[in-house]
Amino acid sequence: MKDDVMNNAFDKTAMKALFDTDKLDQLMDEAGLDVLIATSRHNVQYLLGGYRFFFFDVMEAIGTSRYLPAFIYQKGRPENAAYIGNRMEGFERELGSIWTPIVKTASWGTIDAIGLVVDHVRKLGGNARRVGIEAGFMPSDAKDVLAGLNSFELREAHFVLERLRAAKSPDEIELIRQASERVVDAMAATFKACAPGMSKHDVVQHLKREEHQRDLVFEYCLIAAGTSHNRAPSNQRLEEGDVISLDSGGNYKGYIGDLSRMAVLGEPDSELRELLAEVETIQQAARCVIRPGAFGGDIIAAGEGAVKLSPHRTVLDFTAHGIGLVSHEAPRLTATGPVPYAPYDADRALERGMVISVETALLHPTRRYIKLEDTLIVTSDGWEAPGDVSRGWNVAVSPGRRVE
Repeated sequence: MKDDVMNNAFDKTAMKALFDTDKLDQLMDEAGLDVLIATSRHNVQYLLGGYRFFFFDVMEAIGTSRYLPAFIYQKGRPENAAYIGNRMEGFERELGSIWTPIVKTASWGTIDAIGLVVDHVRKLGGNARRVGIEAGFMPSDAKDVLAGLNSFELREAHFVLERLRAAKSPDEIELIRQASERVVDAMAATFKACAPGMSKHDVVQHLKREEHQRDLVFEYCLIAAGTSHNRAPSNQRLEEGDVISLDSGGNYKGYIGDLSRMAVLGEPDSELRELLAEVETIQQAARCVIRPGAFGGDIIAAGEGAVKLSPHRTVLDFTAHGIGLVSHEAPRLTATGPVPYAPYDADRALERGMVISVETALLHPTRRYIKLEDTLIVTSDGWEAPGDVSRGWNVAVSPGRRVE
């Protein structure tokens, strides 16, 4: 079967792009792009409608090089879309897992892959000079090949692809909902298993198992316990009365559930209840402004305004950011968050289907690290919060129980 542009034997009438081609065409036109080459695994997955080659889901290195998937799209010509994959992806091609009219599965490394990309782009015809790439996800040896070809003018395409993904489809929303609910459920189960004598490493490993049992890929867990604000897993052992903060990212079919919940070994006293209530007040203030048409910056203003009213404002840390296939993505709400980027959406309207992570942490000098992080989906008339349970003090264990 031929798989080049001029001689492919695919039935093009049966091939339909699994994303909004009109929106991508508009974004490419605004960015001055004729052709787009996506090479990040998350964007390739998005453009292929959820397909992600299982063999390289965790590792990327193989032999003397690395896996480099590539999706090629010519503006206004979805029938010329192509996917460049690893040789083993020929099996997936046989199963019909890849929608693109052109599929080439003959590469083992970066140079092989980019060579197939160049061959395809050259066959597109017409104006295919201005080529958008993901510079941050293009290996230097592959980029050198493209840069050495005078026929191509390379431009950054990260923004185009991020805006394409900014508002999630109903299917994507369901995956985010599942990811969020499963992460929180895994945390609740982990809190029940905590006991004095366990190390922070033990707790994280237990959470990892709980997430795996819920079909999540464990991404990370930031854990604080006792009097320390250090959030790395360690051999620090839990003691009766310790506060425990779990902040974990679990990946469900590529989409991230990133939430944070609190527990205490024993019963929370009145001061701990007050402190968590302060965090909750800020979280709710930020939620109140989320709806289609509201400016993205309104979320930041509402949260920061609530922080200023708190008696603990000097030890409070509030932020909000977009989330989906990437843990910090559109909508871009602030330039002062932990991950730096321009606040493109601060003065732009939120759209239905955008997904936002809202997080508030209180770093109390004597009463520990206290944090809530929630996922908010912008709906037609406001917001939805999947996994919106276990947000108070989870009682981790009955007093007196100890792990030796």
